[in-house]
Amino acid sequence: MAQEATANEQKKFKVPRIPGDIMIYPMIVGLLLNTFCPQVFEIGGFFTAACRGGSNTIVAAILLFVGAGISFKSTPGAIKTGIVVLIPKLVVAAALGLGVAYFFNDNFLGLSSVSIIGGITFCNMALYTGIMGEFGDESEQGAVGILFFTAGPAVTMIILGVSGLANIPIGTIIGSILPLVIGMVLGNLFPFIKNLLVPGANPAIAVIGFQLGASMSLSSFITGGISGILLGLITLFIVGPITFAFERLCGGNGKAAVACSTIAGTAMTTPVALAEVAPRYAELAPTAYAQIATAVIITAIMAPILTGWVDKKFCHGKEDLSVEGVEAIEEAVATDIDGE
Repeated sequence: MAQEATANEQKKFKVPRIPGDIMIYPMIVGLLLNTFCPQVFEIGGFFTAACRGGSNTIVAAILLFVGAGISFKSTPGAIKTGIVVLIPKLVVAAALGLGVAYFFNDNFLGLSSVSIIGGITFCNMALYTGIMGEFGDESEQGAVGILFFTAGPAVTMIILGVSGLANIPIGTIIGSILPLVIGMVLGNLFPFIKNLLVPGANPAIAVIGFQLGASMSLSSFITGGISGILLGLITLFIVGPITFAFERLCGGNGKAAVACSTIAGTAMTTPVALAEVAPRYAELAPTAYAQIATAVIITAIMAPILTGWVDKKFCHGKEDLSVEGVEAIEEAVATDIDGE
């Protein structure tokens, strides 16, 4: 009987893990349904409501859950490291995105200001935590608390709003930050609420992923995926080195800069939120989803490798190739839940 049970276990189909899979797999399901059987979304009732609307509500819930996992207990060293790597990343992302908008009519080899700013500014916190757990010190590990402040669409809204590219009311921007702040306050004041809210991020992200897919076509996914490779490479090899140089100038070793040169899967929620408040971006949103989804995978694969190289080249470190060390990074690569 035991052997039969083992054989049955081996026969079970296992879905391969990829970076951002919690959001990407449901998105692909929604995409295929919308491409080959779009009528299913018009069935009515709760199903249609869940597939065709209410995305901002789910994004707000995700921000609340993510905020609950952010700790106020960052050391001065962690705060400094976080600020040092965050500033150049935001500045370069804004410069690239606005440059594309003003000089290339918001289309540089398929990339728009929405995908560039919305993607690059949104660091993959889980992956950063995993990488720094292997290569970083306490201040570098704690810097994730500062990087969390870029979570959500508010940063992109502020950049596009201040630049004049989008007319976004200040109340909308504040409202975009508020769920994150409320989550932070509740999570830090009440540990039991933190334990209640943080696990909710996974299912909420899966639902929003399905909604994104339900609004996309196969052609837009393929087109966006190709240009998404470029977005990932820009994040790694343009934004990354600039952030690395800035951290080195500020006395750091550069590892945190390289480790945060990633894009989080939940950055795909930014085009959703932006399309709701600035309709001119609605037609760009489906392609932006696919671009960010591809860039998530590219950056998640390359960032640990590049950080290990920097550690060995500039810090005389030794990469942890123990079973535990490798498994820690693999788990972080496969997980894209910011705040976990």
